[in-house]
Amino acid sequence: MFLLNGERLKQLRKEKNLTQTELGNKINVTKVSISGYESGNRSPDTDTLQRLADFFEVSTDYLLGRTDTTALTAQEKDEAAFQAFANDPELNVFYKELPKSDEEAVRKLRKIWEIIKNEKK
Repeated sequence: MFLLNGERLKQLRKEKNLTQTELGNKINVTKVSISGYESGNRSPDTDTLQRLADFFEVSTDYLLGRTDTTALTAQEKDEAAFQAFANDPELNVFYKELPKSDEEAVRKLRKIWEIIKNEKK
């Protein structure tokens, strides 16, 4: 368990105009959990901490109050975007099938991912 900087989480949530319920739905936890993280009464597990960081595109160190820098490196952004894709419940079925796929299918999936990633730029 990690002691999250609740004020930072609250600020990031408000910057995106999200309620605690909406944020909870996006990272697959309850409103009560988000409220607890923000108030300092609860601590997220490692996976939840990473989902929060990925969602807000900040480092876990920023959420934990270890750094004041919100900027991620290009590699961290790419990894965060891929993790968000891989952990999306609606898309997870594709990710689970990946190890069973042949090399050509994996190559095509990577190409599709690059197209999606570059559309956001």
